[in-house]
This record gives sequence, C-alpha cells and structure tokens, in this order.
Amino acid sequence: MSDPRPLADLLAELMRVQGQHGRERALPPVEKWNPAHCGDIGMEIRADGSWWHEKVRITRQPMIDLFSTILRKDEDGQTYLVTPGEKVIVHVADAHFLGTRVDQLDTSLGPSIVVTTNVGDQVVVGPSNPLWVEHDPKTGEPRPYVRVRGRLNARILRAPFYELVEWATLEGERLSLTSQGARFDLGLVEGIEG
Repeated sequence: MSDPRPLADLLAELMRVQGQHGRERALPPVEKWNPAHCGDIGMEIRADGSWWHEKVRITRQPMIDLFSTILRKDEDGQTYLVTPGEKVIVHVADAHFLGTRVDQLDTSLGPSIVVTTNVGDQVVVGPSNPLWVEHDPKTGEPRPYVRVRGRLNARILRAPFYELVEWATLEGERLSLTSQGARFDLGLVEGIEG
C-alpha cells in the first residue's frame, strides 16, 4: 500500500473530475471507479454531521459538498472518498449525511416525502430510498434514517422527524408514513413521544 497523498492532491483530483461533469451538482460515477486503496488520511464524519481531517474540522461548506459527491460505501462496510485514481478511507461515526428538512408533495403516486440533506441532496422516500427508524441504545430515542444513494444514509434530525410524525397515520399503536406508494413504519407511539 502506498502512502496516501496529501489532502491538497485529493482536492485537485476532485476538482478535475468535477470539471468533467459540468457546473451543476453532478454526481460522478463513483460506483464505476476501482482505484487501488491508498490508505487513511485521517478523514472522518462525526455523528453531528461535521467533517474532520487529521482532527481539524473542515468548515468550508463548498469543500464538504464537493467531498460528498465522491463518497462511497463498499461491500466491505467501509466508506471511502473515491476518484478515478485513488480511494481513501473515511471514518463515519453514524450516518454519512443529516436529513435537515422534509417536504410533503402530492404526486401521481400519492403523497411523497422529500428529504433534503446537509450537503444539498434531495431524496424522495420510496422503495429505492427507504426510511426506517432505529433506537438509540442508551436513551431509547428514535433515530430515523433514509437511504440517500448506494449504501449511503442520512440520519433525519429531530425537528424534521417530528414533521414526519405529524404526517403519519396511526395503525393500532404504531405510526406509519406513505411515500411513493410505499409504507414506512415509524414505530410505537409511546416510543416516539417518550
């Protein structure tokens, strides 16, 4: 395994790749790239959604947005930043992104839920992008997630989750939500309120 290149080299490669895809927020075909693993450069995404490099917080949102377009989680369970020429590991504490906003739209398939992430992705909840709820092992609080793309997930923040709960229907003691014609279980009423 070779020594990982500095972050500046990775950024230069990313800017070159992004330039090939136009000025709009394009998602490069990371699933088609198979470069050699180049190591660990100290990149991490913490549970609060913040990005860090060698224990220094990355505060420039355009840089985070750019990195998010080349993020990929492989079958080995590891998350990587991937370019055509290299692949470096990213340590992820919880989810890759945060769901910061939800909107409900009426479509030909009925009500559809759109989740907007902290990096500008907009995801329509449905069979290809399911929504599910786990529970924090320490507090028991619900932790809702949505599949964004590939194996990348966003944890939906508390305020948007409560909007989803308001839109949900009660079936016995459980709440469920419909989007794109598919039903998603939000959990027991007491588990959500508690």
